[in-house]
Amino acid sequence: MRVVRYQVGGEPPRYGWVLENRVGPIEGDPFGEYRRLEANLPLDSVRLLAPVKPSKIICLGRNYAEHAREHNAEVPKVPLIFLKPPSAVLDPGGSIVLPPQSQQVEHEAELVAVIGRRGRNILAEEAQQYIFGYTCGNDVTARDLQRSDGQWTRAKGFDTFCPFGPWIDTDFDPSDAVITCRVNGQPRQMASTHDMVFSVANLVVFISSVMTLEPGDLIFTGTPAGVSPLKAGDVVEVEIEGLGKLSNPVVAAS
Repeated sequence: MRVVRYQVGGEPPRYGWVLENRVGPIEGDPFGEYRRLEANLPLDSVRLLAPVKPSKIICLGRNYAEHAREHNAEVPKVPLIFLKPPSAVLDPGGSIVLPPQSQQVEHEAELVAVIGRRGRNILAEEAQQYIFGYTCGNDVTARDLQRSDGQWTRAKGFDTFCPFGPWIDTDFDPSDAVITCRVNGQPRQMASTHDMVFSVANLVVFISSVMTLEPGDLIFTGTPAGVSPLKAGDVVEVEIEGLGKLSNPVVAAS
């Protein structure tokens, strides 16, 4: 099932599900008790929102060996985690705003796992039970600030620096899917999720040993090599084989 959050006109946002090119409402809580209603709205007639409102966004650094090498960094021996604030969330199709503090903002295409159950100290053999589904994400990064600050909060935390969507796929297999990033239609990144240093299950186990995971929390699983600068007027697309495509234009700060 593909789960979305959407809005029709001035109506309040609500959860729905996608069947081919149509959307149907979901009554109840998609992370708990719910039922699907008939999918009779054309997909292009609704505004798709970020498919969940996370309480926290946990990201992985250098989880692809080639990406670590392109920055002359060592591959971590244990997962390297950091946080993005929920205020950075951006809807599919929303504009990534280039902040005046940075002269080098870059894209980072990523597979994103969405947590479905509350969990702490999760066992490896149970990790899959805590994953609700997967979506596409872009860990937008002010690379110059990342280098100058030494820690990554400012570089990763600007408003609009966390686009994800367009939906959560509850049946997606993350073991070997191609991640592609294009800017203005030109390929910039391409790799398989099979190349991740730490698997999604390993990440759930590790992160839950540090902090309690809540329904709707996001795990950005790391980006492949090929990150590159964005400029105003660009359109950046993150596509994951069998999952979907996330597209966002880039604008200068007003």
